[in-house]
Amino acid sequence: MREYLVVFGIALGVTYLLASIARMLAYRFGAVARVRDRDVHAIPTPYFGGPAMLGGLIAAYLVATHLPFLSMADDGVFKDARAVVLGGTVVCVVGIVDDLYELDALSKFAGQVLAGVIVVAQGVQFVYLPLYGNYIGLDQAQALIFTVLLIVGTANAVNFVDGLDGLAAGMVAIGAVAFFAYAFVLAVENGETRAIAAALLTAALAGACIGILPHNFFPARMFIGDSGSMLIGFVLACSSISLTGQFPATSISEGIGGAQNSFLPSLLPLILPFAILVVPFVDLALAVVRRTRAGRSPFSPDKMHIHHRLLEIGHSHRRAVLLMYAFAGLVAFGSVVISLFSGWQSIAGFATLAVITIAAVFLLPKLEEKVWSS
Repeated sequence: MREYLVVFGIALGVTYLLASIARMLAYRFGAVARVRDRDVHAIPTPYFGGPAMLGGLIAAYLVATHLPFLSMADDGVFKDARAVVLGGTVVCVVGIVDDLYELDALSKFAGQVLAGVIVVAQGVQFVYLPLYGNYIGLDQAQALIFTVLLIVGTANAVNFVDGLDGLAAGMVAIGAVAFFAYAFVLAVENGETRAIAAALLTAALAGACIGILPHNFFPARMFIGDSGSMLIGFVLACSSISLTGQFPATSISEGIGGAQNSFLPSLLPLILPFAILVVPFVDLALAVVRRTRAGRSPFSPDKMHIHHRLLEIGHSHRRAVLLMYAFAGLVAFGSVVISLFSGWQSIAGFATLAVITIAAVFLLPKLEEKVWSS
């Protein structure tokens, strides 16, 4: 655990320091977000948070290779991590080009697919799918399709949710911490090695996301841009995929306190990226339906995303972001707890927190309005 904390700290510190340099470079090369009608920022703001986070991830990986416990682990840990860092570099470069020149949607999609294929070619892929209590083995073509679909879907979902200062980075940081806890605890409970590529990647990812937040949280001094949002979505998806490849299906079937009768521990590596980002995934689906029904391209921008709706019903910018954080934490940690613990108490606790979070969305603006009117 201590070495994972070192990885987390290195990613956080390097990202934080590189962000200032990246911001100056963004101004120099003209990678600046102009103010548009659908935007919520009031002044032009530089991009390039993505390169800073990539630098943090690379630094964390390099340090990890020299830490005593992790460096003695099976090479599969660093083989998967290298593959994800390489693929993440490709998707980040695509995002940098988009931040500079505004690529069309098809070009970005092609870059995301290329990065996904690079990762799969180096062995980071689904080898089985859990289904109705059984495990279905995948051939190479099926593994490629399912793996790339999850990676591209997650990268685009994070990209879609990146509409408020600090929103995407904070949500992915929460998801990364939750998945780290899941992978680490599951390995301990099932007697597997604690040197896990998924834990290494999520520890570094959480550090990079938190390291960028002082620059990116409202009022943002810089944006992470497509280079950052696609990168962190990419790494989050690859982390979950890596876990299924490192452990055999039967080794990740037992939770805490005898929760092995639940099939959720085996399902979670597949569903957690979607669960963490359930709000942006729903937002993505609604956006596609909304735009196609209006006769427009599903990739055409508008100002009707969920975070825009929160602002419309009376939440401040900061509170809208914090509420989205609350939803992300609720789903991410709720999924982990339900999968690892048996008993109705975990489900009841999750339901109670869900009711409180949903009530806060609709009641806080009304309470604030009453306070100001009185």
